[in-house]
Amino acid sequence: MAHDGADMPMTAILSDLGALTGAALPQVEAVLADATANVRAMVDRDGKVSGAALEANQFAAHALSWLATYVESLRQLNAWADRIAGEGAFGEMEQLILQIGFGEYLAQIAGGIPMSQGEVARLSDMAVAWAPDGASATLIAQGNTPAARARLVALMRDNHGRATFGASGLDDELEMIRDQFRRYADERVVPNAHDWHLKDELIPMEVIRELAELGVFGLTIPEQFGGLGLSKASMVVVSEELSRGYIGVGSLGTRSEIAAELILCGGTPEQKEQWLPKLASGEILPTAVFTEPNTGSDLGSLRTRAVRTEDGWEITGNKTWITHAARTHVMTLLARTDPATTDYRGLSMFLAEKAPGTADAPFPTPGMTGGEIEVLGYRGMKEYELGFDGFKVKAENLLGGQPGQGFKQLMQTFESARIQTAARAIGVAQSALEVGMKYAEDRKQFGKSLIEFPRVAGKLAMMAVEIMIARQLTYHSAWQKDHDKRCDLEAGMAKLLGARVAWAAADNALQIHGGNGFALEYQISRILCDARILNIFEGAAEIQAQVIARRLLD
Repeated sequence: MAHDGADMPMTAILSDLGALTGAALPQVEAVLADATANVRAMVDRDGKVSGAALEANQFAAHALSWLATYVESLRQLNAWADRIAGEGAFGEMEQLILQIGFGEYLAQIAGGIPMSQGEVARLSDMAVAWAPDGASATLIAQGNTPAARARLVALMRDNHGRATFGASGLDDELEMIRDQFRRYADERVVPNAHDWHLKDELIPMEVIRELAELGVFGLTIPEQFGGLGLSKASMVVVSEELSRGYIGVGSLGTRSEIAAELILCGGTPEQKEQWLPKLASGEILPTAVFTEPNTGSDLGSLRTRAVRTEDGWEITGNKTWITHAARTHVMTLLARTDPATTDYRGLSMFLAEKAPGTADAPFPTPGMTGGEIEVLGYRGMKEYELGFDGFKVKAENLLGGQPGQGFKQLMQTFESARIQTAARAIGVAQSALEVGMKYAEDRKQFGKSLIEFPRVAGKLAMMAVEIMIARQLTYHSAWQKDHDKRCDLEAGMAKLLGARVAWAAADNALQIHGGNGFALEYQISRILCDARILNIFEGAAEIQAQVIARRLLD
């Protein structure tokens, strides 16, 4: 079936595209090197990064984080193109994604990278000037053109029904996993997600049991502990596809992923034997209990305290933004065990057991109370404020058996958590693209489909391109993790970019819907609300940029 632009000649694609992108990379890498040196000079005090100077130059530091994220994104997009070209899968659609992606991101590097709707990171913030020439200038001028975007959308229309656009570059095993969870999401999640959201209902236990049977909760837990022993890359693919159906379903596995990682990295042999098989099978559901009302991302200053007793510990304090708290059996709970400390050094992690609640009694365990926080989106598990007053925890449930290790244990999970969050963001963005594209094809205005209008088509094209960029950055961070390489920088970048891409995709898809997008009955209203949280949890965008900057400058 042909559409307007479907017979557009291949001249929409630049000749020698691979040579151009390969030549552009060293140019922006040089810009990044200069920017890093300049910002380092701004924050250096006696050979070390000064926290006060970093805060005073926060805009420059965060601009550096975004610049580094863009450069790494282009590296990974180019690596993806080289990889699939070697497999014979570098078709016209893939070439257009590469060309448009490079053209747009190079242009933004030169002119300004959007950190948020009202904040733009410019090279001048980092005392850098760059006049693109050669390959970069060609890609900026001729890469992201109306003709290229129109041709990409025509190809996307001819491939309608596929959940992704363009070859992913994954191996056959991961593609099989994707197919399995894509089908599950389409059959069991997509038809029900909007109703769950509108009614603000918990995801049915039947769905949780099905996910357990599919191995979602034990995906990366070693086989010796009852899991599937699969890679972090598999976790990314599963999270992406389930979140494409509904972020609440895609996030169910996050709780188990965090709990399992904590126990695998910091637990005693006995704790691993006791807890991991039950987590893997879904026999027990965990929740993460870290954040407090007045601490937010500053976990080192939390005040919930744990006091040693003859037979264990007693917890007293308050927690907030605790996801899926009522239904769960165990809490990974961070508390202060050394009252003489006021920073991260006095914190310990507990495997705090509780009874699952009911609608009438959500928190039946003595010493614990809770109240629901009503939220715009990210429903299906619900958010809670929790209060602890002499809440009892067994002595053997101190993670690792030694107090004072809690913050260190938690830090070990950040890489996986941020990779997983980036995957959820990709799934939400993909959902927005599919819903927006279907509406644009079905909705007629002035005698033709909305998708025939260049600005509508252009929005869809850029969604597909940015989703691929964020996807490849996320896959790379998972690959690093699977090969025991430090990847806190890459994981942070994937999360930072993925969250922005998800919000942009949802916002643009709602714009395509026009007034109908503002109506609760349309799915895109939910997708927009769900996308908004991604820039906040697992490290707000500003915190994430600060962490990335610190790593770049240290």
